[in-house]
Amino acid sequence: MRTKLTRIWLNGFKSFPYGARPSDTSAPCEADGQDGKVIDFGDVTVLLGANGAGKSNLVSFFRMLNFMTTGALQEFIGRYGGAGSLLHFGPQITPQMQAEVVFADGEKRTTYTMTMASAAPDTLIFTNEAIEFHREGYENPQQVFLGAGHKESQLPAKARDGDRTCQVVFALLRNCRSYQFHDTSETAKIRKSGYIEDSGYLRADAGNLAAYLYAMARRQPEYYGRIVRTVRQVCPQFGDFVLRPSDQSPDYILLNWTERNYPDCLMGPHQLSDGTLRFMALATLFLQPPTELPSVIVIDEPELGLHPNAIAVLAGLIHGVTQRAQVVLATQSETFVNHFDLSQIRPIECRRGASAVLPLAAEEFAEWLEDYTTGELWEKNVFGGGPRYE
Repeated sequence: MRTKLTRIWLNGFKSFPYGARPSDTSAPCEADGQDGKVIDFGDVTVLLGANGAGKSNLVSFFRMLNFMTTGALQEFIGRYGGAGSLLHFGPQITPQMQAEVVFADGEKRTTYTMTMASAAPDTLIFTNEAIEFHREGYENPQQVFLGAGHKESQLPAKARDGDRTCQVVFALLRNCRSYQFHDTSETAKIRKSGYIEDSGYLRADAGNLAAYLYAMARRQPEYYGRIVRTVRQVCPQFGDFVLRPSDQSPDYILLNWTERNYPDCLMGPHQLSDGTLRFMALATLFLQPPTELPSVIVIDEPELGLHPNAIAVLAGLIHGVTQRAQVVLATQSETFVNHFDLSQIRPIECRRGASAVLPLAAEEFAEWLEDYTTGELWEKNVFGGGPRYE
């Protein structure tokens, strides 16, 4: 049995309000009194809500974890507006932010906890960072205190020093990776030449897509072939990628391709539509070799710019990786939601300026589903997740 992300509690981060810490984050969401600050995760988790509900803020938390595990938390804070933008309505309202990230594997539960407070000039520092490992049947959990007063997470350093518990948690957090393929503008990295050796893993913005596919075609051609065939399902005129080092700059590569009916005419990335380019990145993400898949894949609005047929293919790709990875999706697309069960959906609403994750008992809507699709129920605001006018 593999270890899975089961729960996150957010307190004071962006649109998630600040309040008392739960006494037991393993308790059911609707029973722990957290007013919507607890998010439970399954193999597929669909964050569903209106504009401004807080979906992207939860995705942003995963992005912060990505920065933390590379020793770049302060860079993240600077990029995203400083402490005033990360604390719920600023440090005057929210003195600190807290988070608990829970992983479980059968009878074992591992919890990473952090608390960060506002510090001069406009940043955050850790006032607590800790790990708790609990095995069912044992009364006292193992606890590792990582310190206080530091600007960067101590987890990577402790893992490098050989602490086994820290190594496990560091690996778990590092393998929760967020992606956003929205930027397909003329100046986007995905449309430009990239360093050919930048092929270790697919970047969060797919800026190294050409280099990544080039390496895959040489080392694991069967997976590359699956990606090409899947892109053709969505874009029938697509022939193949033409991936080779630039004649002028051999260390760089461009996402060139051919059209099926004109294979002798070389096309460039500037001749791909936004939706086609995004789908190429998505197909590569989900069809890469299983050994390279992150354990948790987080994507903000993956359906953006896709035709309904492409959305259906994408949903199939998502369901196809759940044996090896968990997938967390943020969306507001009725068409996309139709491809998922109510048990996979987490409605989010903005209530008086604060995000709240609503409990959703799928069995209560069994009769509704006899006449309506999942997306139609959401569009009609039957189970919540729509705009609130207060």
